[in-house]
Amino acid sequence: MRRSFFFVAAGVTALVTCSPVDPSELAPLSRRADTSCTAAADGFASLNGGTTGGAGGTVVTVSTQADLEKYAKASGKYIIKVKGKITISPKGTEIPISSDKTIHGLGATGEIFEGGFGLSSGVKNVIIRNLKIGNTYDGDPDGKTHDWDGIQADTANNIWVDHCIFERGADGLIDSRKDTNYLTVSNTIFRHHNKAFGIGWTDNVVAQITLHHSWFQNTTQRNPSADNIKYAHLYNNYLTDVTSYGHYARGKTAMRMENVYFKSTKNPVTRDDTATLAASGNTYSGTSGTIAGNSGTVFKATDYYKYTLDATANVPSIVQAEAGPKASICPS
Repeated sequence: MRRSFFFVAAGVTALVTCSPVDPSELAPLSRRADTSCTAAADGFASLNGGTTGGAGGTVVTVSTQADLEKYAKASGKYIIKVKGKITISPKGTEIPISSDKTIHGLGATGEIFEGGFGLSSGVKNVIIRNLKIGNTYDGDPDGKTHDWDGIQADTANNIWVDHCIFERGADGLIDSRKDTNYLTVSNTIFRHHNKAFGIGWTDNVVAQITLHHSWFQNTTQRNPSADNIKYAHLYNNYLTDVTSYGHYARGKTAMRMENVYFKSTKNPVTRDDTATLAASGNTYSGTSGTIAGNSGTVFKATDYYKYTLDATANVPSIVQAEAGPKASICPS
């Protein structure tokens, strides 16, 4: 249907006729993902010079562990396209990644099976996208038998993890440790696991992290656990069937939490007495236990970068539809 409106300005009246806009064409800015192979990060990973990975470097396609290891640890910029499922041996191996790398799955079938990635001290500017990672579970639900993580980052900087699935690990799905800074995790699924996503492991309060539009599904703890984080910005996440605790501001963390949808989650919002918290716009559906109150003065994320919030009521449908690997992201 076409509609007409009278527009009046500076004494001039005009008849404007237009067609109504299809709401499906109006995707919020926070969901207008760059599907190119050279996409750059948002959130805190967009600061400190930005996170562009291997953009502008050599492009290679790998389908074996040997080639993946070769290019991931090589010096210089590389865009590494993972074709299909790569089974890692020995099981639990964390493939080392050097600086200035983009590693992403081709289409929706790229997978690092029974292994993960390791980012050591001094590594910076790394993008990991569009991959399924994990399945290193060894029968120990507490993850104490092996330190096999999906991603382990120690004192690394400018890391972006986007449109991935992490599942059934032997320890942490992601462990961001020892002052790893300028980290963004977006559009990512953490599922079927005990210790999902831990951030911190340091007495220093320097790390800055963004977590948005991600789904914690059938997990237990660390969803995430943010320990001594200078700025933790969590928004538009979806937590379902979480059995220990949801978003946790731990130690001296300053956490801003916005428009998160908690469903069938125990202790959805947890805060240590030493942490500060500003939580707003959240939905609690079938939850139980602790919903920690706000405390202290918390940073404003808009002072550091631009972002757009989706309405909390829309978070389940958005995240279920868009999180995880997608065929449209760098399809060839």
